[in-house]
Amino acid sequence: MKQFLIALTLLAAPASAQTTLTADDLSRLKAADVVILGEVHDNPTHHEMQAQIVQAVAPAALVIEMLGQEDASALAADPAAFADRWAKTGWPDFQMYLPVFEAHDGPIFGAAVSRDVARATYADGVAAHFQGDAVGYGLTDALPEDQQARRTELQFRAHCEAMPREMMGGMIEVQRLRDATLAAGVVRAMADTGGPVAVITGNGHARKDWGVPSYLARVAPELRVISVGQGEDGVPPEGGFDIVLDAPAPDRPDPCAQFK
Repeated sequence: MKQFLIALTLLAAPASAQTTLTADDLSRLKAADVVILGEVHDNPTHHEMQAQIVQAVAPAALVIEMLGQEDASALAADPAAFADRWAKTGWPDFQMYLPVFEAHDGPIFGAAVSRDVARATYADGVAAHFQGDAVGYGLTDALPEDQQARRTELQFRAHCEAMPREMMGGMIEVQRLRDATLAAGVVRAMADTGGPVAVITGNGHARKDWGVPSYLARVAPELRVISVGQGEDGVPPEGGFDIVLDAPAPDRPDPCAQFK
């Protein structure tokens, strides 16, 4: 497998988990070209923090995981009027996300992977469905064996250990497609606006080891990238982040209860 040894351009060493941003954190965020803001999707405190950072950084563009470009453009035009359209997407309560979008005055780049494309990728692999330079993004290469094994276990746990491990390979391919599509959205947003760019996405895409930052290191190593991960109840997200924040977990049902 072709190995990429390009290191991410980072502005500081990773920090331990904290509940608020320091003045130093804000300075680092404002100095970045790309700020990747992770979340647990249904945690309202995580979205409050994202809104605070977007307000402080004032990015030229947002890149979001949740919508395709047509919907993202409609959202940017009138965030408050988008609630009904958002409700059809299946994402958590729009009112949690609305402060993030209202804190931004500029274009929003949609980087969603549609359900149909995700299903096809599960069967065909990521390189067949990435709308870009699959070779340049490393999508024609197999993952290293140790990473493939780690990701298989992660997906196995995320799916409540209710499906055989042999089925996890397709899910990993879809995850790679989502990561690369978000990174391509950042590249497009930087080219169109000059940056800085903020990315609103789940922690799994914001992780530095194999998420969006790793793809940006391949295709745009000149960018100064900072990744923010947000954990819950003192448990940090996996994968490495430049800033790690913590918040209480909301009350939520056990997602694996149906399998017990």
